[in-house]
Amino acid sequence: MTPLAENSRPTVIAAVIGLGSMGLGMARSMKRAGLDVIGYDITPAAVDRFVADGGRGAATPADAAREADIVVCVVVNGAQTEAVLFGPEGVASTMKAGAVFISSATMDPAVARNLAQRVEALGLHYLDAPISGGAAKAALGELTIMASGSSQAFDRARPGLDAMAGKVYELGGAAGTGAAFKMINQLLAGVHIAAACEAISFAAKQGLDLDKVYEVITASAGNSWMFENRVPHVLAGDYTPLSSIEIFVKDLGIVQDMARSERYPAPLAAAALQMYLAAAGAGMGRDDDSSLARLYALLSGAELPGRVKEPQSL
Repeated sequence: MTPLAENSRPTVIAAVIGLGSMGLGMARSMKRAGLDVIGYDITPAAVDRFVADGGRGAATPADAAREADIVVCVVVNGAQTEAVLFGPEGVASTMKAGAVFISSATMDPAVARNLAQRVEALGLHYLDAPISGGAAKAALGELTIMASGSSQAFDRARPGLDAMAGKVYELGGAAGTGAAFKMINQLLAGVHIAAACEAISFAAKQGLDLDKVYEVITASAGNSWMFENRVPHVLAGDYTPLSSIEIFVKDLGIVQDMARSERYPAPLAAAALQMYLAAAGAGMGRDDDSSLARLYALLSGAELPGRVKEPQSL
């Protein structure tokens, strides 16, 4: 039998549940790679935006998943992922046998393992695949994906992974491992942002030229990726949320839960969590996570560029 020509192979159909800044970029990347992509979001305007790009829209998660070979879930946490799967109009009720569910939310590894067991009991595949790289990398199809799952799950997910990621780390055959790797990343990210905000606000308190501080530190051993990425938000006085304070309230909270269950001390993560909680309590929860610098300024009287938003509870 003559093999099918490359252009006669069936088009892979992918559904993306959650068309926020990350999910929209991931959907666009798969569409750009030649997949037939159906999008759903709880906000109709987000679906309309994807349809305007030439994608297909769906009214419910179940409708989006009905035809799909790959379902990519890009929501906030494990509870939302469970609702996407098993809630009213959930995708588990309509996914076809052998399709793969790619879970990209940040969650406790135990939750990921439980969801995988329930999904696989239905004759479906589950890939635990949290993501890193932000909206810019999602739009370019250059995310880092920390994935774990069965070989069959990886095989089914491969067209989507290739389209969405610059690097896919295959971390083993059991769901939960990818989630655990992501929590290590989030521990470091949360602590590094807090340290960067503490440092730049401390520099402001001393009356230093903050642009020069940024120039010097980014060329010195004290630099970090988060200092280099987040401090420009502070220098511009622009706290438009690219990654919000509430994200790290959630993620460092998960880190603390995991550490407590293992009787593992995590004092730096705990201290950083308290700062995110304080910023959220002061009314900055939905603002950019670089707003920790504003909290330090409000507590210390340091002067930062732009107007410092007055907190609600100080």
